[in-house]
Amino acid sequence: MSHFFETLSTVEKIYAAFALLGGFLFFLRTVLMFFGHSGDADINGDVSDLHGDADAGFKILSLQGLTSFFMMFGLVALTLSKQSGVAHVWAILWGMAAGLFTVWITGLLFLGMKKLRSDGTLRMENAMGQEGEVYLNIAPGKSGQVRVSVQGQLRVFDAVTANDVVLKTGERIRVVQVTEGNVLVVEKI
Repeated sequence: MSHFFETLSTVEKIYAAFALLGGFLFFLRTVLMFFGHSGDADINGDVSDLHGDADAGFKILSLQGLTSFFMMFGLVALTLSKQSGVAHVWAILWGMAAGLFTVWITGLLFLGMKKLRSDGTLRMENAMGQEGEVYLNIAPGKSGQVRVSVQGQLRVFDAVTANDVVLKTGERIRVVQVTEGNVLVVEKI
């Protein structure tokens, strides 16, 4: 390995340094992100713990963006200079293009991850119009329980009947209203 570095010109050593340092920091930052650490420091020097906030997790001038740029810049410029014998001006230009392309692709990946995020909050208004079945009998003026699928999850909720009709266990119902206290008002289908 040291023989390889001895064969490099001064400019090629700079390309290699960019590639190695950028690659190491990019890898380290990516691994830390998977464990919930952002690795970015705020103005006071404290490390922010973003817990997977993809919006704040990638910015063009973030550590992730800069390390991915320098990693690809160094790799492409070194390869073009050493293997292809391209002039340093062209190696730098192609290295910068590769670095910018890598930053763009990395940004797209983070935006894709952001779309996969879900807060998991149950929104009771999504129960409106849903069909389900009576779990515990519902008598007029009294509450019982119903099983209704809300946001893709089958759940049991307290419920009252919309009419003066007794609803028995197993009967099909539809949610017509959600009252305060998250009690569903249901009617027989």
